Amino acid sequence: MLTKDELLGPLALHRTTEVVVTTMGSVRPWAQYSESELDFASADSAMGHAADLALGIALAQPDRKVVCLNGDGSMLMTLGSLITVIESGAKNLILFVVQNQTFEITGNQAIPGAATVDFAMLARGAGFVNSYSFDDPKNYALVLPEILRVPGPVFLSVRVKPGSEGPLVRGNPKEYRYLQPSLAESAYQLRRVLSD
Repeated sequence: MLTKDELLGPLALHRTTEVVVTTMGSVRPWAQYSESELDFASADSAMGHAADLALGIALAQPDRKVVCLNGDGSMLMTLGSLITVIESGAKNLILFVVQNQTFEITGNQAIPGAATVDFAMLARGAGFVNSYSFDDPKNYALVLPEILRVPGPVFLSVRVKPGSEGPLVRGNPKEYRYLQPSLAESAYQLRRVLSD
């Protein structure tokens, strides 16, 4: 099982011009690695739709890779989006499921099926040809650079130790930069950056 640092550190190291969409327990930890204008916190909004948002960005920006750091609880809420991703034909989407087996930001309640769900298998069943599962930090760090170069859509389920992130609130000046503007303002800023 990985720590969040073991998950995010290698990704930040190999990240180039990808849009990175974060949600739930990955929002604040990712902000410790990146202050890129291409980061988008899908927070303080409807839970379970970060993957949908990332797909929309990928379809609108077919020449740019889009990485989504989705939560396992969020993924369970929108399993149908796996089929939507495949049906869309998006070749530039990399969908992570950060599998900590809990709804972390609401108090670490166990997600349904936490001990048995196999997200990589679900992704393969939906049609993902490139579907990976990791629970060893060394193997993950070794293989990740190649995975980031594989044509998408790509799916990664990474088992991560539960953390202690609390609820996410936008507009707090003490929060990370990409949590300070409203969700609408953040979306406008990202659109502007992608239009330049």
